[in-house]
Amino acid sequence: METKSVSGVSSDDTQRADVIVEAAGQLFFAPGCPRVSMDDLARELGMSKKTIYRHFPDKRSLLAAVLDRKFAAVERALDAAAEDAEGQPLDVRIHRFLIAAGGELEKLGAAQLALGRGDAMLRQYVERRVDAVIYRRLHELLVDGHQQGLLPAPPELLSAIICGALERLLTSQLPRELDWTAADLLRATVDTVLYGATRPGDHAVGDAQNRVVRPVLRGDSPG
Repeated sequence: METKSVSGVSSDDTQRADVIVEAAGQLFFAPGCPRVSMDDLARELGMSKKTIYRHFPDKRSLLAAVLDRKFAAVERALDAAAEDAEGQPLDVRIHRFLIAAGGELEKLGAAQLALGRGDAMLRQYVERRVDAVIYRRLHELLVDGHQQGLLPAPPELLSAIICGALERLLTSQLPRELDWTAADLLRATVDTVLYGATRPGDHAVGDAQNRVVRPVLRGDSPG
């Protein structure tokens, strides 16, 4: 279910507001794009800033509307991934979720970078939405695994470790240094926390993007 919008749109002209939000999302959060002003947006749309401000009282409310739309897309992607993995073993469900979540986090990367240079309130907003949309769902998967007896550690502990590690990793230079995607980092972090950094009989260090590892869950037969 999509979370409630907090963008604060003040106009009844929904169609024009949607056009503004769409253009703002493409312009403000384009990869590698420098800071973009409301003047730039007005030129891109071919309308006056006064018209934009009739729909959105300030840049913060417009950015929040863009993020509302982005997180609605994240939720739809995660719902689709969960439906696709329904009935699969826990490790498959977790990895399907992480593939979807990692891809969506990468789409949000430009927005997080922009907010990191700017409005602290909007940055906190992004963090809250990531927590509600992504981390909450991951915690639910861990709770399910614990209830099935597949994960002996308390799900609260696993969630705290994983979420804390991911927040640090995704804002560090490690993705660039390893040349890994957000999905790679998510999978590797969860595998390490849930199943350990080493596996019996596997001492080779390979490319994380090319290796496929099916961890042995409690209750699985090793063969």
